[in-house]
Amino acid sequence: MSGPVGALVRAAGCVLWRRPPTPGDGPELCLVHRPRYDDWSFPKGKLKRGEDALDGALREVLEETGYRCVPGPGLPTARYMVGERPKEVRYWAAEAADGTFEPSNEVDRIAWLSTSDAQKRLTEDRDAWLVDVFVSTIQATGEFP
Repeated sequence: MSGPVGALVRAAGCVLWRRPPTPGDGPELCLVHRPRYDDWSFPKGKLKRGEDALDGALREVLEETGYRCVPGPGLPTARYMVGERPKEVRYWAAEAADGTFEPSNEVDRIAWLSTSDAQKRLTEDRDAWLVDVFVSTIQATGEFP
């Protein structure tokens, strides 16, 4: 379903997080490994025609990680080029709820990591930058000190 050269690709995703196993530690972030690109990123994907961005973000998290989540504050929108097409990815912070990961052709592994380890593992700098924004955003909401 490709559009004309230069047509905007709309996508959405979440910085999926969970409370740490050890009280007092910071949140753990979920990263997905995509074997097609051999990269680590946040769960995200293209929106379906007419799909609301938040609905699409929650759908993509469930499809890629197996986890339902509770959406929180919006995070900055990433804008970059993919080939000759501009791409826009809307992000939200989202706390993991129930779920179980099942490997697929699209995502073969997930990793729950501290924010600093996640920042190091992420393939793209634009994703690593989003970790800093996530941390300051949840600190502002009072979720974590």
